[in-house]
Parts: sequence; structure tokens; C-alpha cells
Amino acid sequence: MQTHCNSTQLHFQALGPRDVVADFQGGTITSDAGVLLLRQVDLAKRYLEDFASCFRDERDPRYVEHSLPQLLRQRVLALCLGYEDLNDHDRLRQDPLFATACGALDPAGRKRKYARDQGKPLAGKSTLNRLETTPPGTIRPRSKKIVYDPKAIESYFVQKFLQSRRSAPRRLVLDLDCTDTILHGHQQGRFFHGYYDCYCYLPLYVFCGTDLLVACLRPSNIDPSEGALEEIQRLVQQIRAKWPRVRILIRGDSGFCREAIMSWCEQHDVDYLFGLARNSRLHRRISKELSQAREAFEHTRQPQRVYKDFRYRTRHSWSRYRRVIGKAEYLAKGENPRFVVTSLPLESIGAQTLYEQLYCARGEMENRIKEQQLYLFASRTSSATMRANQLRLWFSALAYLILNELRKVGLRGTQFARAQCDTIRLKLLKIGALVSLSVRRVYVRLASGYPYQETFQKILVNLQRSPPVLY
Repeated sequence: MQTHCNSTQLHFQALGPRDVVADFQGGTITSDAGVLLLRQVDLAKRYLEDFASCFRDERDPRYVEHSLPQLLRQRVLALCLGYEDLNDHDRLRQDPLFATACGALDPAGRKRKYARDQGKPLAGKSTLNRLETTPPGTIRPRSKKIVYDPKAIESYFVQKFLQSRRSAPRRLVLDLDCTDTILHGHQQGRFFHGYYDCYCYLPLYVFCGTDLLVACLRPSNIDPSEGALEEIQRLVQQIRAKWPRVRILIRGDSGFCREAIMSWCEQHDVDYLFGLARNSRLHRRISKELSQAREAFEHTRQPQRVYKDFRYRTRHSWSRYRRVIGKAEYLAKGENPRFVVTSLPLESIGAQTLYEQLYCARGEMENRIKEQQLYLFASRTSSATMRANQLRLWFSALAYLILNELRKVGLRGTQFARAQCDTIRLKLLKIGALVSLSVRRVYVRLASGYPYQETFQKILVNLQRSPPVLY
């Protein structure tokens, strides 16, 4: 007798006498039940509702099936969940719990204009692609009618940062850095970068602690500090409009040690701390300290550091003498001198404390950039135009804002309080659940074997106790 096999069944290695068989007929089940936490954060802080105000929707309301806030939620929350590709949304749009998080679930199932949209409350990949690729100007294709305002989006990130603080801090440290975003196609603004040895973009980031303030996409055929002064001026103006007495310190590596930036900071009562590239004159200034470090190393065979505080001015580029700290370090591999320049006076902070506790702390920012580039897909700049790729970078930045708020507020007091975005996604967002829909409610039965049930409950309590956004 011939055996008829179900082609949709998946057969695995047997367990003793038992066959192990699987299929995809489990019903209304989601693998991303943790999206409910993201929804809680978004609605409490109005992240995507306010972000939508940075766009102009010129579509005819009579034919709109997917509202602008819904489209933005769908795109950004998918990044949080690990779905970087627009093609993923042709499957995600069928997930009722994801639709709930996006505010698009319609249990009654209203009639859709096109058959392909029946039973799918979310937008497909083509609609989301049109959201990203709408050109500027007044003449646009009929299908591309949603336009973003870049100035409004730039201000949005700073405004959200200001709203997150209930009182004015005494001092803010703004960290500047840039990184490479490798390009594999022929995108607009594509150039080869000698240091990174690839075709890439060179985005500029500004963080204050773990809070993201600036994510600016730039071509790579520029100086690392290109556009940094304009961003600093905008940030300082917006911050001081709310907190006029706050002290601001600008911190960055030697790529931002430029006369224009330092002079502007000195004229506007803004402190700075930058790395300073080595040269022969600086090396001679700490030659005695390097000898001391070498002698101590030869005696102890342990790394040695000796600091020197002195005044220094370049021969041509600097307009004045400035305070420079030299670190004369000797390691097993030999000399390792380093220098920083700052406007902070000696009376306020000593050389060793300034270098080891204040300057070296900027390394934490690199971890935040790594989260965006690797785990929230800021490097997915595969669209043809820089305008579309800049919007993709902002989508990634917004996903970071939501996950960072979840980390700061929801994960406080848990074992995940300092977890990176990929760990949060794996442990707290990727949860299997059975979803039941009715006219009255959406009932989610989370997996009984989920190992962090108590932590999940504590996170929800933390989020519900969080104060609402202030305006």
C-alpha cells in the first residue's frame, strides 16, 4: 500500500519509538509577544506619535488604509524585533499581535480595497518602501505622498531627551563620534575611505550618556569633523533654551580637535575635551616623563603611566595657547604616548583624573554606536539615495530610543538592567504566545515554559509606574 505524506510536515530525528513531526498549522501564534513591552513604552512616551508630526501626509484621506503613525510603528518596532528587511513585512503583516502593537488591528475585519490586503491589517513592503523613497520638493509621483521634514526630525531627538529629564542637570557631557557604514552598491554619496579601506558612509553620532541626540548621515570624502560644529551649535541652543544654566562639555577624539570648534566653545561658555594627535613637538614635551615610565616598567614589568600638564599651541592652526595633558605610558610593546586638549581649568580637575575618569569614559559611547550599527541595523543603507538612507538611519535611531527607554525604566532593578539591545531582544521580546481575538479583547497566552516570567512582570510594573511624558 502506498503511503501518502503531507508535504507541509517536517520530519526530524526520531525520539526512541516516537516520530518527531512538525508543521506550520499551529494557528494564531506569535513569536514576538514581547512587543507588548515596546508598545507600552511607545504609548507612554509618545515616541512614534510625536515622530509622525515631523512628516507631511499629502495622501487623499478617502483612500488611506494605513495611517502615518501606524506605518511608522510598523517600520520601527520591526527593527526592535530584529526584522531589518522590508520583505519581512509581507509575513509580519499577518501577525495579529504585531498589528496590535502598531495600533492597526481590526478584529471585525473591514473590507479591503484589494484582495491581497484581506485579513492583513498592516501595510506590505511596497507601501513601506514608498514611505522611505518619497522625493523632496512639490512635484512627486502619485503613489509617494508622505514627506519628512529633516529639521523637525533633528529637533525631535533633542526634544525627547529634554522631556526625559524632570529637572535641569548641573552638567551635560555630549559625546561626538563617527563610524563607517559599508556600502556594497552604487548609492548616492558613495566614496572610498582610505582608513576603513572600503566604500562607505561616515555617519556622525552625538550621545549624552546612553541618550541619542544626533544621527547624521554623511559621505565619507570629508574630514571627520565636517558638520560637527553646526550640530554642536544647534544642540547647545536647543538645550539652553530649556536649561539656560546647565554646564555643557563637548567630548570627542582627535578627529574633532579643530580650531573652529574649540574657538566657538570658548566664545560661548561651552567646555570641551578632545583627543590630540601626536607630533614630534608634543613627544618632546613629555620625553622626561616617558623616561620615568620606562624605568618604572623595567623595574616592575607592569604598565606605567606618568602624566604631564602643560600649555601648548600649534605653529599655525591654533589661535591661542591651550591646556594639554600628556600621558607618558610605557607598555610591554614600548612607548604609548597620548594627548588631550581641554578648556577645563587645572583648579577644577587634575591631569590624571581628567584623562582616566573623564576622557576615557567616552569609550562607553562606542558601545552605543555598536548597538545601533549591529543590532538595530543603522548600517542597512541600501537605498539608492542619501535622503532615503538618512531616513533609515533615523528609523534605527528611533528604535534605539524605544529600547533604551525600556532598558532605563523597565529593566531597572532586574538582571537585564545593563543588557545590550540584542540581549533584550533575545530574552524579553522573542516570546512565543497564542493570540485569541474577539470584538472585546485581544487575549495573549504567553508560553508556559518562558524562563523569565517574574522578570517580565516586574518590567511591566516598572513601565506602568513611569511618569508620563512632559510637554
